[in-house]
Amino acid sequence: MSPHPNLFSRATFATAMLAAVLFTAQDARAQELNFAGGEGPPITVDAQGGIEWRQEGQVFIARGPARAQQGDMVLDADELRAYYRSGAGGQNQIYRMDAVGNVRITSPGRVATGGRAIYDVDQAVVVLKDADPVTLTSGPDVITAQKQMEFWRERNLAVARGAAKAVNAGKTIRADVLTAHFISGADGKNQVDLVEAFDKVEIKTAQERAYCDRAAYNVPTGLARLTGSVKIVRGENQINGCSADIDLNTGVSRMNSCDPGAAKPGAVQRPGKAGRVHGVLQPDKMRK
Repeated sequence: MSPHPNLFSRATFATAMLAAVLFTAQDARAQELNFAGGEGPPITVDAQGGIEWRQEGQVFIARGPARAQQGDMVLDADELRAYYRSGAGGQNQIYRMDAVGNVRITSPGRVATGGRAIYDVDQAVVVLKDADPVTLTSGPDVITAQKQMEFWRERNLAVARGAAKAVNAGKTIRADVLTAHFISGADGKNQVDLVEAFDKVEIKTAQERAYCDRAAYNVPTGLARLTGSVKIVRGENQINGCSADIDLNTGVSRMNSCDPGAAKPGAVQRPGKAGRVHGVLQPDKMRK
């Protein structure tokens, strides 16, 4: 598995394979278990410490180091647990898969690491957590989170929560929550296309720092749109407004005036008066 949760697509497995695991569960040698993929290629689970089948709890436990693989999606961990239930046609169906300890999720162009991963098949979401921090690397982009990171299969989206940070070539975006939208590049590898930041947003480059309530950063173009209580600081110079456009590659910034007509009745425009941009400039400092 990778940040893309297709590794754990809905899967069923044959009764004959269950019986085979029952006989080999106590073998201390490495064991392999194949799950027939309901909507995709088969899932292969390898466990150096063997695979245990607990019928009463309806769970398989692959003791590590353990690896689950579907196509070119790979999940490594100290332990893997696959929970199943009765499905259509009398077959059993995996509805959840847990990875515990030293979790590493890889796919072309992406690597994610954490202490624990939980895949909810019904919701088609993987939650990676229990690390300081949880990390996702995609080419030159590195995204981290102190709380957890979610990967949504159908939307090809990652969500970083809790002191989230995205770093790319000397540019840093911090926020309470970051979302990363992925696309497939010409080489077939996944790459970050758009980063959105929510709440307590800070953007830092070599030239300036910017603060706002929300930001959207187009990674290929380097352009960012900032909205909500925007403040841009360069040295001792500062400008404030309601929205701004920044080219993070060139350092060119444009602060936009507030739109009085956009405010709802009774709403308070910030900062300064409606329709104006406020700034504090130090001429001596601007020459440097």
